[in-house]
Amino acid sequence: MTSPRSTYVAAGGHELHVSEWGDPGRPALVMWHGLARTGRDFDEAAEALSDSYFVLCPDTLGRGLSSWSRPGGADYSYKSFGETALAMLDHYQIDRLRWVGTSMGGLIGVTLAAGALKERMSHLVINDIGPDIPQAGSGRIVSYVGNPPVYDTVGELEAWLRTNYAPFGRNTDAFWRRMADTSMRRTDDGKVTVHYDPAIVTQFTLHKGDLDVWDKYDAVTAKTLLLRGEASDVLSPEVAETMTRRGPAPELVTFADCGHAPTLASEREIALLRDFLAG
Repeated sequence: MTSPRSTYVAAGGHELHVSEWGDPGRPALVMWHGLARTGRDFDEAAEALSDSYFVLCPDTLGRGLSSWSRPGGADYSYKSFGETALAMLDHYQIDRLRWVGTSMGGLIGVTLAAGALKERMSHLVINDIGPDIPQAGSGRIVSYVGNPPVYDTVGELEAWLRTNYAPFGRNTDAFWRRMADTSMRRTDDGKVTVHYDPAIVTQFTLHKGDLDVWDKYDAVTAKTLLLRGEASDVLSPEVAETMTRRGPAPELVTFADCGHAPTLASEREIALLRDFLAG
């Protein structure tokens, strides 16, 4: 596997880290990750799709190599995330784009597709998220995001990632090793912890209103595809079915071998994305 180009973009008073794949002259594809992850989660799909698209995989503020919020998590809102996304598009002089968003990245995509990017986003993939998030799913996420682990070694962190993200389903050893490599940072005393600011959990407290997006979802006009892990505790079957009848009325594809959320790293998933995005 080749490696992406690493770029830093000035965005709304922050520094946004972006992993770039492919020729900037090709149509733009933005791939936005979930709550406690980074843009490097998309390596397999981004590399494969870079033969047809200029693929941009940003690290959301407070995650990966991007800058952190002001104290208190005030910047960890969809408003701030949207502003950084628009600044990123301005940096690359991108007018039209396709969007693939996993979990939080899917709701950011919905928010922008209904608002600032309504006339610019042609395709939207929503990966395992909806306008109603069950309490069990959000509670599980809050419990680990707000209490990041600290270990002596990266090997221990990788073992934790494999256990904590078991709902991702079957993935290669190389996937999990890269996840460990791109999910760690050293603490001041040299130990190993995850790459994000624990204050990102304010998404479920300080910025809880960001998650109420039925009105925005109903306003989306981009061609839309909805993905779901069969065992997902974040996107219920009932909400997914309702989504197929409202707003952009997307096709629903369910993956039987995972929960929250499909990693989009398999040949089957990449082929599905390729077909949809080309339509």
